[in-house]
Amino acid sequence: MKIGIPKEIKNNESRVGMTPAGVLELTKKNHTVYIQTTAGEGSGFFDAHYLEVGATILPTIAEVYSKSDMIVKVKEPIAEEYPLIKENQIVFTYFHFASSEPLTKAMIKSKAICIAYETVEDTEGTLPLLTPMSEVAGRMAIQQGAKYLEKPVKGRGILLGGVPGVTPGKVLVLGAGVVGVQAAKMAAGLGAHVTIMDINMKRLRYVNDVLPNHVITAFSSEYSIRQLIKTHDLIVGGVLVKGGKAPKLITKDMLKEMRPGTVVVDVAVDQGGCIETTKPTTHENPTYIIDDVVHYCVANMPGAVPYTSTIALTNVTLPYILKLANNGWEKACEIDKSLAKGLNIIKGAVVYEEINEAFDLN
Repeated sequence: MKIGIPKEIKNNESRVGMTPAGVLELTKKNHTVYIQTTAGEGSGFFDAHYLEVGATILPTIAEVYSKSDMIVKVKEPIAEEYPLIKENQIVFTYFHFASSEPLTKAMIKSKAICIAYETVEDTEGTLPLLTPMSEVAGRMAIQQGAKYLEKPVKGRGILLGGVPGVTPGKVLVLGAGVVGVQAAKMAAGLGAHVTIMDINMKRLRYVNDVLPNHVITAFSSEYSIRQLIKTHDLIVGGVLVKGGKAPKLITKDMLKEMRPGTVVVDVAVDQGGCIETTKPTTHENPTYIIDDVVHYCVANMPGAVPYTSTIALTNVTLPYILKLANNGWEKACEIDKSLAKGLNIIKGAVVYEEINEAFDLN
């Protein structure tokens, strides 16, 4: 199969769809791999590294798309890429369709085979291709939140870990999934007071068992959220609905209950956000302020640490890419039911129910 790795063109996205190590595994199987020139530079992988493992370097993104049977990338295609996608071409990437109707309609029109990393689901109900980026984003949420709590960037002027004689900052984490647990772990490691909320008691029991004693668990409800946001300095939104839109757990009117300079980091922004006032931002302009509350809503947080993120992503995507390349998408999805759950749009037909529900499609 001919596999194309284009350069990411989303704002401040420095990750690349595959490392040279991953490319070598494909070329060993006699697959052809096209890399757009400089595609890996942001992650620390140069054209020479790809040439050494048998890749072919192409000068433009248009050539990569035109020559490839399968496109492997990191972020969803943006408007400039829509016309480049061919009928029957496999596109394997993070799509998050439920948060973008224009993207959904463009991929329906393209009649491509759209397989979304974020909905590949194993037999245990976990999302193996979303997990590493959720781990990165959860940890980064605390790094960024701690930064934006500083007074020069309009935060409350709180040091999360405190110092002897001074109470540490308070972190509220919404959701006890991968993002939430990683955020709670990082915040606890800094010495912050941490409360993590979920509606799944099984997850809360797990958190209670594995995280330090100063991480408090709480059952999530509108009432309890309204009470806790009044006293917490940093709020992390880590809610996930597989393939669907995130629920709005914090509404606009709740912002007035927060203290000026409170920071909210909405990691769920890729799926519409779990805070009503969320709108996607970039690493270039990461924050905005509403009702004196600092919002950090960068839609590709792991893109800020591309070396770590690219390696972590290739580690989990490569086995699926090999199956698709070796067998074609139909047989690969027949062999591997977890991969089949990644199918979102097939030749113009939406086959993932949550996308249909999000946009009231037939």
